[in-house]
Amino acid sequence: MSSSEVADSGEYQGARPSRVLEIAFGIVAVAVTAGYLALTTQIDLRREAAPGQIDARFWPMVLAVTGVVVAIAILVIAIVRPAPGREDLERIQRQGVVRVLATLVISVAFIALWSLGSVILFGYRIEVFPIAAALLMASLMLVYGHRRWLSLIIYTASLTAFIYVVFGMLLRIPL
Repeated sequence: MSSSEVADSGEYQGARPSRVLEIAFGIVAVAVTAGYLALTTQIDLRREAAPGQIDARFWPMVLAVTGVVVAIAILVIAIVRPAPGREDLERIQRQGVVRVLATLVISVAFIALWSLGSVILFGYRIEVFPIAAALLMASLMLVYGHRRWLSLIIYTASLTAFIYVVFGMLLRIPL
């Protein structure tokens, strides 16, 4: 049976193995994690930690170094080993590409809003993070198919409040 006959018969065809895709993913992973590592070294500290203590840079730095190590391992594996089979994966579809692009646009908009910090409206100082985080979560949930309004509002509001209370109020991390 030829490949055109299989395609016409409606049988499932997975994506083909791609060594180039695996190597490109490894390179992008190394670049992103290395950039994150560089950014962690620029975190402003209110005060330096005493020797043996943990400061605000510690956990982001641990995550960044771990990410770089894993990304390098992924790149080495992609270069040394043959590309793994991808029969269990679907081929790239248009709606998947649209979702990825929408996610990138929403994320960039979130970062731009978050960088404002706070705004003053009608004499009141308003923190931008809770509003931006709620909009981020709600818009991503809509992009990825969530349609029930009640759970959309409840989940978005409760998770945003949890993050704001834990990190902004209890841990006093500037958001």
